[in-house]
Amino acid sequence: MTWVTAVARLRARREPGVLVTVATVRGHAPRRAGAKLVVGENETWGSIGGGNIEAVAIDRARELIGVPDADAELMEFALNDKVTSRHGVQCCGGAVSVLLEPLPVVHAVAVFGVGHVGLELARILARHDLDLHLIDTRPDVLADERLGGLADAVAQIHVHHTPLLPEEVLTELPPGTHVLIMTHDHAEDAALCDAALRTAGLGSIGLIGSAAKWARFRQRLSTEGGHDAATIDRIKTPIGLTGITGKEPATIAVSVAADLLRTFEQDRPWPAPNALAAVPVSGSG
Repeated sequence: MTWVTAVARLRARREPGVLVTVATVRGHAPRRAGAKLVVGENETWGSIGGGNIEAVAIDRARELIGVPDADAELMEFALNDKVTSRHGVQCCGGAVSVLLEPLPVVHAVAVFGVGHVGLELARILARHDLDLHLIDTRPDVLADERLGGLADAVAQIHVHHTPLLPEEVLTELPPGTHVLIMTHDHAEDAALCDAALRTAGLGSIGLIGSAAKWARFRQRLSTEGGHDAATIDRIKTPIGLTGITGKEPATIAVSVAADLLRTFEQDRPWPAPNALAAVPVSGSG
């Protein structure tokens, strides 16, 4: 399996990992610069030369997997018999630097309803590294020619045409998916709100609409759905930044996207580091 395939597999499984690359080589070393190794929580793919270099890199990579928002690290290895290490000695005579790049699990977003606002929102979110699920009951709004503007997306796009029960898609979404409900049909929105509250493992739940719409939905979720107040409060409505009041689809989409990105930031346990860490390793080689 190539390293590209291994990285894609981790992403598809929604598992974190680390991409390990031989960055520089001076003198003799087991592998040339550019050799790569992909480290998952329980598996590895590829090799940067085996021996102590690889063992230390794997150990450190698995430590980084457990650190939220871990930054990349550069490790330095001296390959001689004068240094000691926990995994043995390599006496190639050269020196190697190895770059460890964390591969976090990306955010996932599901947009239920790809009408005027939903499409504008998809265009914005598609420029971000995330898994974007687009769900609608209408085949025409999901036609290739209408979604053609997403062809060069950074995000991985997943299109779901669900003619009857779009809420069934909720159980297929990855854990932690942020859900935005903005369909063309208030009855469909209501059913999705009820189903989302019953679906374990979702991220945030947002509903587009007016205060009057939410008042009706809240009453229905309580009386017919049997949800308590705390559960109903999981649904955020209105969605978007409160200071942006424009009604144009593109304006609403910008507001909703900005609010969602702020939610992503608030999910972080601490601010992301902003510098490449250099980690010398004495006794490697």
